[in-house]
Amino acid sequence: MTTVELTRFRVDPERAGDLLAARPAMLADFRADRAGFLDAHLVRLPGDEWLDVVYWAGPEDFAASRAKGANRPGIAAFFAAIAELISSEDGTAH
Repeated sequence: MTTVELTRFRVDPERAGDLLAARPAMLADFRADRAGFLDAHLVRLPGDEWLDVVYWAGPEDFAASRAKGANRPGIAAFFAAIAELISSEDGTAH
């Protein structure tokens, strides 16, 4: 079953452009380096908060990706724009 990663975070308003500019390279790095990566959607929420919804083929793919962290430049640039992690959870899509 597909694993869905839900990560909510805050971005300082002056860094929102950096976050959006880094997104294409982050997704390219995920496609190149993350087995089981299926898709991702970024949602802008009120109050300088964002929600990243990432789909993985399974929980083992999500766990392997998490273990790699920001190991590629596009991923590192995206993470660098984040001021604060609010929450992170995962579940199974039905």
